[in-house]
Amino acid sequence: MSNETDAQRPKRRTRALGRRSVLRGAALGAATGLASSTITTAGAAPRSVPSAGSATFRWLGTSGWRIDVNGRTVLFDPYITRFKTGLFCGEFKPGTTLKCDPDLVEEYIGHPEIVLVSHSHWDHIADVPHIAKTTGARIVGTETTFHLLVAFGVDPGQISVVKGGEILDFEGITVEVVSSRHSRNKNYSYFAPGTLHAPPATPPKTIADLPEGDTLAFQVTAGSDGPSAFLMGASDFSERALDGLHPDLAMIAVPATKATFRYVPRLLKALGEPGVVVPVHWDDFEKPLSEPPRHDPTMDLDGFVAQVRQASRTSRVVVPDYRTTYGADIRRAAPTT
Repeated sequence: MSNETDAQRPKRRTRALGRRSVLRGAALGAATGLASSTITTAGAAPRSVPSAGSATFRWLGTSGWRIDVNGRTVLFDPYITRFKTGLFCGEFKPGTTLKCDPDLVEEYIGHPEIVLVSHSHWDHIADVPHIAKTTGARIVGTETTFHLLVAFGVDPGQISVVKGGEILDFEGITVEVVSSRHSRNKNYSYFAPGTLHAPPATPPKTIADLPEGDTLAFQVTAGSDGPSAFLMGASDFSERALDGLHPDLAMIAVPATKATFRYVPRLLKALGEPGVVVPVHWDDFEKPLSEPPRHDPTMDLDGFVAQVRQASRTSRVVVPDYRTTYGADIRRAAPTT
């Protein structure tokens, strides 16, 4: 039996609903800095909410994000180098050599304190070993992610293994770990499955050396009552694992197939119809981030947006761009489809 008092237990649902009542219907506003915002609710005087105004979000393509909170940086699935595998031209080569462009990576990541990894496929983890070894950031991921990074030479003490259900307090940034699922293909299975229970004998050299290793999602909350962002690395989920999250912003992976039953309406209902929905993992992630995002032709982005609008009339859809930094500020408009 727990010895916690009621006051000590996390109050995820109550706290999140309070934020959502403020941010409901808001867009991700274009932001140039970390200026504070003033939010007004019906019947109340304006109040300053520094934690909301100081959170900014930059899409790194695929499912990746850079989140800055009061000068502190959190990365999620940072895949920046991007290299050709033949995936988008029908000539996929599993033996493609892993690559990392250190100078390019450092242009985008700032000084990360925390790196969250959803799973261990190359388009989520390929740049993480370099980031870990050069910044000292705390890496949070699965057991498979742990073993792969150790094989790459990352300090084991720098890596936190999680399974889902953990609520991690980083003193001003809260990270809730969510057990999740990888995207389904047309055969109702998923790409490159497998888990590791020990580091491989030699460092991985090709994309085929990186199994999925189970999949996680994360919810990151800025400050004690700042905006919360739900981050997905693949397009499937467990409804039971989402209970009580209620994020303000939901970065949702667009599915390539219809293998998952009622993916969009079930997911939005489980998340409590977030105020802002941001589709991710719909781009051609072999094109450089210096170019505008190119649509992966296997992804029905327009259909996804239509489903979101039908399933949740109060959610706003923001299709992100690589070159824009977004802030959770309801006074600003944002690009939508």
